[in-house]
Amino acid sequence: LDAPLDMRASPDYQVTAADLINGLNKGELYELFTKLGEEQHSLSIADFIVRTRLIKPITTTKQLAEIIMKAVKFRGKTHPATKVFQALRIVVNDELNNLKTVLPQAVALLKPGGRLAVISFHSLEDRIVKLYFKNNAQLINLTKKPIMASDQEIKANPRSRSAKLRVVEKI
Repeated sequence: LDAPLDMRASPDYQVTAADLINGLNKGELYELFTKLGEEQHSLSIADFIVRTRLIKPITTTKQLAEIIMKAVKFRGKTHPATKVFQALRIVVNDELNNLKTVLPQAVALLKPGGRLAVISFHSLEDRIVKLYFKNNAQLINLTKKPIMASDQEIKANPRSRSAKLRVVEKI
C-alpha cells in the first residue's frame, strides 16, 4: 500500500510521520525506534533513512517501507517496517499520553460493580494499563494474566496476534 506518510488519527494533530522521518536527526530516529518501537535494528534503519533523505525527502509509506527493507533482512512473520511504523504512530498521535489520560476518566465513569475492559496491542500500552489497574485501589483485577487471542482467532484475524485484554471491576 502506498499512501502519504501521515499517520495522524486526526487532522487536528500538527506533526505527521513524514515531518518526523525528514526532520529528526539520526540519534533522535534511533531513540524513537528503540524506545517506542522496541526495534532491534534502530541504528541501521536510522542510518538508511538519513542517507536516503539527503537525496530525496521521504513522503510515502511505500518509500519508508522499502528503505527499512534495505536496512533489515526480512525474517519471521512480522514485516521489518512494523515496529518503525508503530513508533511513528505512537508519537504522531501521542498515544501513550492519551492512554494515561483516558484510563482515569474511564474509571471515574464506572459505578461500583462496573467493569472496564481494555485491549492493548503492544507492550508499552500493556505496561501502562497493567500498572494503572494494579496501583488503583478502587479496582479489582478480574484477569490475573491478560486474555490473549487463540491460534484459531489469530488465523482468522492476524492483527489479533499481539492483542491483550485486561478487565477490572470498580469496588
